[in-house]
Amino acid sequence: MRKLILATALAATLVPATAMAQSYGEVRQDQRDQRQDQRRLQQDRYAGSPRDVREDRRDLRQDRQETREDWRDYRRTHPEIYRGGGYVGPRAGWRYRPVAVGYRFDPVFYGQRYWVDPVRYRLPGAGPDQRWVRYGNDVALVNVRTGRVIAINGGFFL
Repeated sequence: MRKLILATALAATLVPATAMAQSYGEVRQDQRDQRQDQRRLQQDRYAGSPRDVREDRRDLRQDRQETREDWRDYRRTHPEIYRGGGYVGPRAGWRYRPVAVGYRFDPVFYGQRYWVDPVRYRLPGAGPDQRWVRYGNDVALVNVRTGRVIAINGGFFL
């Protein structure tokens, strides 16, 4: 009887944690909702009333916040994915310095060796001539033609 009670209590604590993580299909649906809200906002900017624009902005902001919360929940429930191995810089004498949007990387910093799979880590898709790359424990979206940082997620890897 004691084993049954302990097993039930353990199952009750594990089920909510696994239920929080979204499936890949749910993530795709959230992304579709955001794109639809973005299109609606653009249409209302051209032809709608200011009130419609305000409502569409609020809807888009709420969808983005929900997506961020879902990603945080996924990261919290799957920490083993975000434990990247040790980062080795591209050359001797290199040391990590935080970067911001607009920073320009040397090509050695965004070579194929440093590419990150956006699907595995649930990052937004990269456009043409863009790649997600690892830089220290950060992940940066880099334009590979210019070397400029488009987006940065600091402290991405645990």
